[in-house]
Amino acid sequence: MDQLFIDVYSGYKFITRFIKESFQAPFEWREVIKQCLEVGFRSLPLITLTGFVTGIVFTKQSRPSLAAFGASSWLPSLIAIALVRALAPLVTALICAGKVGSNIGAELGSMKVTEQIDAMEVSAVNPFKFLVVTRVLATTITVPILMMYCAFVGLMGAYLDVHSHELTSFITFFEEAFAQITFLDVFSSVFKAFAYGFTIGIVGCYKGFNASQGTQGVGRAANAAVVLSMFLIFVEEIIIVQLTNWIRYF
Repeated sequence: MDQLFIDVYSGYKFITRFIKESFQAPFEWREVIKQCLEVGFRSLPLITLTGFVTGIVFTKQSRPSLAAFGASSWLPSLIAIALVRALAPLVTALICAGKVGSNIGAELGSMKVTEQIDAMEVSAVNPFKFLVVTRVLATTITVPILMMYCAFVGLMGAYLDVHSHELTSFITFFEEAFAQITFLDVFSSVFKAFAYGFTIGIVGCYKGFNASQGTQGVGRAANAAVVLSMFLIFVEEIIIVQLTNWIRYF
């Protein structure tokens, strides 16, 4: 229990330092852009495939239930609501946590145990600003963009399945899909994606920055970054959904 409180306090200090150094010059914008491209291109193929398959599978799973009540025409609206509100943010976040979070934890962990971070401090380079601030900003910026792309790809997969069964046209499908989407749905999804991106970046950097005990420590840092990120993402999902529902019915 004591170790849990120590970890929570260390995480609090790490986040506080990130916020403080994010607003202090000099700003490493070139490194931020480089990391955004790394995160985006590294995750794009897997998110394309997963989002497309998610759209098709969810459509196929939903069709029998709606058909039993003669409500197959509700498929586009149902799929759009499910993708925008929950599936796209969660799928994107879990893929990025597994792929990007583990990579950040392993990369910074390797630099820590081989004393490259100490060497940066000796060379008058602020390793926290150059390594941590840039990567956390990159994941916070990139994950919402990837989330919107995942929702679009999922809708395209759903459209192909709906078109093959109900012969629904492209324009009709998207008119019906967006008819039930509200500003609150889009805002809550983008807000969730920002929170998930920040969580993935800060957890990966924290675990990597505090790695120890050689190559075994690097492996543990990468693994812990993925597990803790996913746990926090599910906790944030529950909290944000409760808040959104409270606003929706207020």
